[in-house]
Amino acid sequence: VQLVESGGGLVQPGGSLRLSCAASESIASIYTMGWYRQAPGKQRELVAVITSGGSTNYADSLKGRFTISRDNAKNTVYLRMNRLKPEDTAVYYCNARGLLLDQWGQGTQVTVSS
Repeated sequence: VQLVESGGGLVQPGGSLRLSCAASESIASIYTMGWYRQAPGKQRELVAVITSGGSTNYADSLKGRFTISRDNAKNTVYLRMNRLKPEDTAVYYCNARGLLLDQWGQGTQVTVSS
């Protein structure tokens, strides 16, 4: 499965963005789809994941501001990001994980700055 992220860009502090991750094939049976991010000089970290059953898990620091969702009919996973902060600046990566599967997208840059 190929993953293509979109929706990143420059946004002011307090603003919102919605990232999309389009998969090249059906994601309905993929166990988890997730978003991770990597800021300059830092390790890649979990943002949020969603299972095939719809269960979600978030990084503690992002709960309440970020929302992950999936549309199996469109083979797309979304990340809604609200009340963005400068420390949210990073490259955001989409991930698909399951039995014998661990696939990453190329990433999309999110920059939060005034």
